[in-house]
Amino acid sequence: MIGIGRLERYVVGVTLLGILTWLSVITAVVVLIQFVELSGQVGTRAEVGAASILWLTLLRVPSLIQILLPIVFLFGGMSAYVGLNRRSELVAMRAAGISAWRFILPTAGCAFLLGVLAVGALNPMAAGLNARFEIERERLMENYLGDQPRDIWLRQGDDTSQIVIHAKARDARSGTVTLGGVSLFIYEKNAQGIPEFRRRLEAGEATLLPGFWRLKNVREATAGDSSIRSEVLTIRSSLDAEAAMERLASPETIPFWRLPSAIRLTEQAGFSASGYRLRFQQLLSMPVLFAAMSILAAAFSLRLTRLGGLAGIAGAGVALGFVMFFLNQFAGALAKAGIIPLFAAAWAPGIVALLAGVTLLCYTEDG
Repeated sequence: MIGIGRLERYVVGVTLLGILTWLSVITAVVVLIQFVELSGQVGTRAEVGAASILWLTLLRVPSLIQILLPIVFLFGGMSAYVGLNRRSELVAMRAAGISAWRFILPTAGCAFLLGVLAVGALNPMAAGLNARFEIERERLMENYLGDQPRDIWLRQGDDTSQIVIHAKARDARSGTVTLGGVSLFIYEKNAQGIPEFRRRLEAGEATLLPGFWRLKNVREATAGDSSIRSEVLTIRSSLDAEAAMERLASPETIPFWRLPSAIRLTEQAGFSASGYRLRFQQLLSMPVLFAAMSILAAAFSLRLTRLGGLAGIAGAGVALGFVMFFLNQFAGALAKAGIIPLFAAAWAPGIVALLAGVTLLCYTEDG
């Protein structure tokens, strides 16, 4: 820790230890709950063993932990400050005339940096594992879901044309994007930029290769003409395999660094990218939320033990942490429904928590 003193490094170290402890506890709880849930969802419907269920659990857990990280920072910070309080270390600091801001700000800065690391490194890893989880679960449930319809819709486009792709199934075992029972509706834009229907292609199978779709057992129909059959046909594509898989997945399975391109390609194809935009803004605001939770933890834990009421104040901090967590989720739901702006839904929880923590500290500390 360059630029801060020994006292600040000590408090930051204690806080990091508290965060690591609570991260371990919450991870263990999440693994247990997720294992039981997947055992009920997958284990009772497909013939899979405990090892396969555990593998699915480990693939899923990082994305769930990422959602719970604000709670981890709150609980970890509170446990660290309460420990300092009980060991009378805070009393010694106050007696020496040290302001609480002297060690709170470095701790909040450390939380902010950890938030940047979580967005830049943890999120891509968690998103990749979550996407793998979806594929593995679909593969294990394939026989159980074999008789159920699984319609798939994709859309690609550029300045001159748009193609709507409908498929009945997707081969999750293949390394490429392979669709079955495919219908392609091809539109071309007129001088006013309005798409006009030109032709329809029916194919038994479609495989996405670099720069084009390869269609097999194709029947081509154009308005006013008879249909034409072909064994193999290729058609240009603006999608790559990763972008196509992103269209088939939720925003939570797309890494942070690929979200801007996913937004651009989705809007270029004529779809709404609000889900991707919300996810992108939520990830951008995550470091601020972590720093806010660190400040809130200090605000609810610095009351001296001899004054009494520390347990009640700490309990109120825990309750407020859960309120902020549900506020974050609720704001996201409102934004997806189009009730509030995406930017406000993503940034409001972190900013509200930050202002609440700073305000409470301003009332309780002499600065």
